[in-house]
Amino acid sequence: MQLLLPTARPLPLFDVAASRRIEARALAHSPDLMERAGLAVAKLALALRRGEGPVWVVCGPGNNGGDGQVAARRLAAHGVPVHVSPARPERPSLVIDALLGLGLNRAPTEDMLAAIAAMQASGAPILAVDLPSGLLADTGQPAGSAAVRADHTLTLLTLKPGLFTGEGRAHAGEIWFDDLGIAPDEPPTADLLGPAPRTPRSPTSHKGSHGQVLVVGGAPGMQGAARLAARAALACGAGRVYLDLLGAPAHEVADPGRPELMRGVFADLPQAVGVIGCGAGTGVATALPELLRGLPRVVVDADALNALAAAPELLSLLRHRPAGTTVVTPHPLEAARLLGCATASLQVDRLRAARELAERLACTVVLKGSGTVIASPGQRAAICARGSAALATPGSGDVLAGWLGGLWAQQPGASAQALACAGVTQHGRAGEASQVLRAGDLIERLARG
Repeated sequence: MQLLLPTARPLPLFDVAASRRIEARALAHSPDLMERAGLAVAKLALALRRGEGPVWVVCGPGNNGGDGQVAARRLAAHGVPVHVSPARPERPSLVIDALLGLGLNRAPTEDMLAAIAAMQASGAPILAVDLPSGLLADTGQPAGSAAVRADHTLTLLTLKPGLFTGEGRAHAGEIWFDDLGIAPDEPPTADLLGPAPRTPRSPTSHKGSHGQVLVVGGAPGMQGAARLAARAALACGAGRVYLDLLGAPAHEVADPGRPELMRGVFADLPQAVGVIGCGAGTGVATALPELLRGLPRVVVDADALNALAAAPELLSLLRHRPAGTTVVTPHPLEAARLLGCATASLQVDRLRAARELAERLACTVVLKGSGTVIASPGQRAAICARGSAALATPGSGDVLAGWLGGLWAQQPGASAQALACAGVTQHGRAGEASQVLRAGDLIERLARG
């Protein structure tokens, strides 16, 4: 058993169908699987119990409830007072939520919703077995009007995508994992990203070794967004970073606070990595055809994404770029515009939406949000569990776009998927703070590694 986050290495994620197949094969060879699961729950419950009151175990009708029954028996054998019932006891020391698990495929019944509400109101810490009751394993969304908000979740046998994206992180609390001694015997549905250390520089390198980035954006009144992206690319280590400030007079300096940044245009920088759209306004639509046709590698964000969504001819240019040369970084609203759907319907299944958008645009998609999803055509999608609510701050996305551009300038041979996974992980790690971060502070944290 291990406390999962942050992970020390990439880990496989399995959806409900794959988890069911793995479970069925495991049961054929290990009929004591439920005993193992219940024992794991009991061990963690002993460590988490707060006070001398009874451990309240709420069991449902399926295998999840069976795990809870075994845990209750094991705890009782250890001399711990146990209360197995939907009715709340007096002053429980811990709640074990074994009501609903992997098999949930519809909204909880009224009785189940009442049990969820009672657990939540108990005042005791909640340990969810496998999944918080009411949360869908594949998507991380509640199946109905409510799902348990656990303090801890012990997920068993396989890791489920829904614990790490959508509403999963808000409901799961601290995530623990026990594979019950069973190695998965099929390919994962997706990957949970591990650490992404910075690539060391050669002792003989110079600024020309680390590529060029051209940030195109910063229309009047929105120049801060482009400057944040450029500063992020510079902090990442790009050899030269240029700003094409749309609508700005030629004599205007790139960034008064960063004299290292230079003004530049595509015509003079045909081999640069393009970071397009940060604070660009509607005028970026005019610049996009030349940029999409000419730049060898591009990161497309913000207003450039809105321009793409509004113009089929621009989408066609994007789709016909060489494979592996484009990363788009939409937040859910921008992704919904590109898919022609409502934001709420996209958020219902973020993994599916990112995969669909990657296939539709023929490029790598970074679908930002809690549990950012990275997807590329024909490749396994990945989820990044790093980051915190501190990243919900103006300019955070501009910083990510610039950071990705800076990475790509230094690693021109990197695949778009691998580069996006590394950059998103580094950005998320830097954004783990107890307070809201200003985007400028985020850049400094990224630079420190």
